[in-house]
Amino acid sequence: MQRAVLAAVFAAVALGASSGAMASASDKARVSFTAADLAAARAAVLHRADLGTAGGWTGGAKKPDLSTTMNCPGYSPKQSDLVVTGAAETVYHHAGLELQSAAEVMKTRAMVARDWQRTVTAPKAFSCVRTMLAKSLPAGQRLVSFRKQPFARLTRYTAAYRALVDVSAASQHVLVVADIVLVGQSRTELSLSVEAPATARSSLPAAELRLAKALLGRVRA
Repeated sequence: MQRAVLAAVFAAVALGASSGAMASASDKARVSFTAADLAAARAAVLHRADLGTAGGWTGGAKKPDLSTTMNCPGYSPKQSDLVVTGAAETVYHHAGLELQSAAEVMKTRAMVARDWQRTVTAPKAFSCVRTMLAKSLPAGQRLVSFRKQPFARLTRYTAAYRALVDVSAASQHVLVVADIVLVGQSRTELSLSVEAPATARSSLPAAELRLAKALLGRVRA
């Protein structure tokens, strides 16, 4: 399985719905980290202990990417009035499965509400993310479908998406599923993404719900 699938989906959806990712180069959120909010972000992302006691998992923390930019025709949500005070990201791999999580802490709750309205619920947001994803997949990969996914309303800010990607290599085709769950609580925006063979798609929602609850349970900002 090629990790570029999840990287593309994660960039298009998880970062696309967090501050700065869908802004133009001249309209990015301001980054002003504080020690307390950096610690809060690190506490809220996926930890190795969330994945159970089975061995074989690799990965851990990685530097959060706050530099991604994107514009779609007629859609450039404002970001320059937002301030990111904490950020963290983790990624884990295990036998054809990849999980990635990110947390961003905003300066105020109002900024989370503003960001969510502009980049998740805005009428043009979904089609923009789909376009971004289709264009960002590398050679040999084709977006089959991208849709909103039913998910329990854990908080006021809850959204989920599922992408199916056809991966072609050595004259063989493998269908890969990549799910993204977005949740927000207080001043914190969270994203959880899961990539797996499409044959495992029916088992993913229950695991994603459990993990999303675990992340929300550690939100402290």
